[in-house]
Amino acid sequence: MKTIFRSITPVKLLRSSISLATQPLSLNPSTLIDDFTKFCNQRDLPKAINALGRLQNHGIRADAITYSELIKLCVSKGAIKEGKIIHNHLYSNGNEPAVFLNNVLLNMYVKFNSLDKARLLLDQMRERNVVSWTTMISAFSKAKLNEEALRYLVLMYREGVMPNMYTYSSVLKACDGLETLRLLHCGIIKSGLDSDVFVRSALIDIYSKWGELDNGLLVFNEMITRDLIVWNSIIGGLAQNDKGDEALNMFKGMKRAGFPAGQATLTSVLRACTGLVLLELGRQVHAHVVKSEEDLILYNALLDMYCKCGSLEDADSVFQRMANKDVISWSTMIAGLAQNGQTLKALKLFDSMKDSGIAPNSITILGVLFACSHAGLVEDGLYCFRSMKRLFGIEPGREHYGCMVDLLGRAGKLDEAVQFIHGMEIQPDAVTWRTLLGACKVHKNVEIAIYVAKEVLKLDPQDEGTYILLSNIYANANRWEDAGEVRRNMRDQRVKKEPGCSWIEDNKQVHLFVAGDNSHPNIDKIKTELNLLIKKLSGMGYVPDTNFVLYDLEGEQKEDSLRYHSEKLAIVFGLMNLPKEKPLRIMKNLRFCGDCHTFAKLVSKAESRHIVIRDPVRFHHFKNGVCSCGDYW
Repeated sequence: MKTIFRSITPVKLLRSSISLATQPLSLNPSTLIDDFTKFCNQRDLPKAINALGRLQNHGIRADAITYSELIKLCVSKGAIKEGKIIHNHLYSNGNEPAVFLNNVLLNMYVKFNSLDKARLLLDQMRERNVVSWTTMISAFSKAKLNEEALRYLVLMYREGVMPNMYTYSSVLKACDGLETLRLLHCGIIKSGLDSDVFVRSALIDIYSKWGELDNGLLVFNEMITRDLIVWNSIIGGLAQNDKGDEALNMFKGMKRAGFPAGQATLTSVLRACTGLVLLELGRQVHAHVVKSEEDLILYNALLDMYCKCGSLEDADSVFQRMANKDVISWSTMIAGLAQNGQTLKALKLFDSMKDSGIAPNSITILGVLFACSHAGLVEDGLYCFRSMKRLFGIEPGREHYGCMVDLLGRAGKLDEAVQFIHGMEIQPDAVTWRTLLGACKVHKNVEIAIYVAKEVLKLDPQDEGTYILLSNIYANANRWEDAGEVRRNMRDQRVKKEPGCSWIEDNKQVHLFVAGDNSHPNIDKIKTELNLLIKKLSGMGYVPDTNFVLYDLEGEQKEDSLRYHSEKLAIVFGLMNLPKEKPLRIMKNLRFCGDCHTFAKLVSKAESRHIVIRDPVRFHHFKNGVCSCGDYW
């Protein structure tokens, strides 16, 4: 037999001792076949295998359908040993089963994750059809053996077998780059399968994965009649690529088209709500979730949305009502408590998780370390980090190391943090050093800050925050020549500072505020109210902290720059438009500055308001002049 791509030795038929029945054997072939068929229909695997032994001993073969059902029974029961016995029987005495039955065997080995045996079987088959090849290609794709999946597609073409919609849907997941994706897309169009809903859905998924949303939208828009699967793919792709607004608009279009929202749709929409911190819209999605059967993936997404929108009351309500919880449920809730300043509750929940018998994963440990870091629990954090491999078999990753640097830095243990970085088993990246740089700023350690800033810029020459901070550090130390050199380097590198922006939701509308931008239609009124509020707060002791202003501003200019920070504008907008009993929920793209933090605390007391502000690191809950972070941030 000519082999496919390498010299193939004949498959060694699997040997197995099949126990013979102790009762007298009938020599009537039809009786033996009837017994075998009866046990297969009764799904009695031991008796069916016993009967198979009698057929083997007498050289009798049953029909292909019965064999097929018996193989499927082995798959359903996880009986790989019995499946191999059937394989041995079908290939005994020089026989080879029909391609249909070979495909059932092939699928059996794939389901048992025995890809090497499946590959050998495919090589041995004298006849292979589209199902044979697609089964193997799909198996390679699911196992992330992308190169093998693509290679077998080429072999399939060479043998003259044309792929179908299932082949392309499977192999698209194995794309290793945009060039391969485009070649496959061309093949799909040539084969006339570009109108198939499964193929289009797979194309949208893979274009989204590679960040080619425009091409994904083209595939979507080319469809005259759309299917729920395709709607789910485009909504999911947009949500995964931080296109929350567009994902939500697509969701509205899907509803208008009369399609019901299932698990996949609602999970993607919740993800979009999470990214945009749209709590009210998330609550509306919750209403759809309640109407459906409890789905763990969907409820975990709902839990994540409430945690990341800063509504711990809603998150806890969902968590307590969940009939089933997995490691993702527990980890999401632990991280949510930690990020919202509920450190002790997070650690207590971690103990409850262990008591429940669910083993933590790397994400769980990350949430625990975050909680320790933001509460100053240095010894607890060190113990957790040092024991995570011994107790839970979890190797520390880059994010775990970053949490430890943050833990030491926040506690003012800057020298220990530097030593920790140098002792890391993985190479530190710019994020690791940048974490320590923020701690140096808080603890006003100029020398270590200069050293750390240079390490950041070696790894990320375009990091604008480091340039600004380093220049300010030099200026505060009266090292004007060094400060000027940093500014020149910043100009030479064409580094631009990302503008700070904040947004707040009101009546299903998102209102965006950008530092130095006056485009909001009510900006004049907002600024007037802000000035009145600052005057009121000044009577409570508020003095603008100009240490948080860029180096190139002076005197009153510094105070004016602080006055119109985006979060202050968002807070005033919320005070003007949201009812007093409703919390102000604000999202920031940059980390909170100390002056705005003081401002928010005083506003919460002066106006008796609950203010929730989320920056890229954590949530700050302000009530009665106190922040949930305990000013340890």
